[in-house]
Amino acid sequence: MTEAEERALRRERIRKIVDGLRIIDDDLMTNFFDGSNECMELVLRIVMDMPELKVMEVRTQKELNNLHGRSVQMDVLAVDGEGRIINVEIQRADKGAGSRRARYHSSILDTSLLDKGEDFGKLPETYVIFITEHDVLGRGEAVYKIERCILNTGELFDDGAHILYVNGAYRGDTPVGRLMHDFFCTRPEDMHYTVLAGRAEQFKNGTEGSDTMCRAVEELWKEGREKGRNEGLEEGREKGLEEGREKGLAEGQKLVAQKMLAAGKVTLEEIAEYASLSLDEVKRLRAAMPQ
Repeated sequence: MTEAEERALRRERIRKIVDGLRIIDDDLMTNFFDGSNECMELVLRIVMDMPELKVMEVRTQKELNNLHGRSVQMDVLAVDGEGRIINVEIQRADKGAGSRRARYHSSILDTSLLDKGEDFGKLPETYVIFITEHDVLGRGEAVYKIERCILNTGELFDDGAHILYVNGAYRGDTPVGRLMHDFFCTRPEDMHYTVLAGRAEQFKNGTEGSDTMCRAVEELWKEGREKGRNEGLEEGREKGLEEGREKGLAEGQKLVAQKMLAAGKVTLEEIAEYASLSLDEVKRLRAAMPQ
């Protein structure tokens, strides 16, 4: 196969990958919501049950640094017209949506929102929203709303921090059910929400958006190939080291046995036990020794 044919085949494979992408997939999601206030506004209005919510800014893959601990790269970070800061995390793996992770995301949002000496009362409301492929909390709800409360009375603590889990497996005949259908849909024409369908069409079939996605997938392919190559080299090195250690150990065992044979003070059975060798191996070593 010529180089040109290989490139054409790779482009065809990448095109098929792009065709099969869904909003829930990281490869599409990052580009899908980046700078698209309209799409994120639709999602947040439905998930947060705030039909009047207005998104002012959307950024994807925003890293919030922690100088004294672990930093976090947010999937989506949005700001609405009321000044609420909203972090949306799209998680296909259940283990990536644990309660402690939600807590950490909420806390690192807070640490990034006040300047030194600012009054705590200026902290804006924050939302951390996990959209998960499965029902990770397992109660069958479409959206789980988590708030701090006063256990004695059941009243909300009202500290302005909110955590939501959206059950991606939910398919009820509700706005959330239809939204989750669209998140897992590969064909724009099968989507319920025209805003999402139009954006998906742009990335799958529009010239500029399609090229963007193909380049993104090709970069991931190259990255994966390079990672695989490096891991293969590392595995080879590790295997070589392991083989070296095993070979060194075997040679050491033989040397011990040979010295004991030369001393002639113990039985062959005892030599086999001390040197961790089989009796047959000890006998072969004895036979190979100069008489």
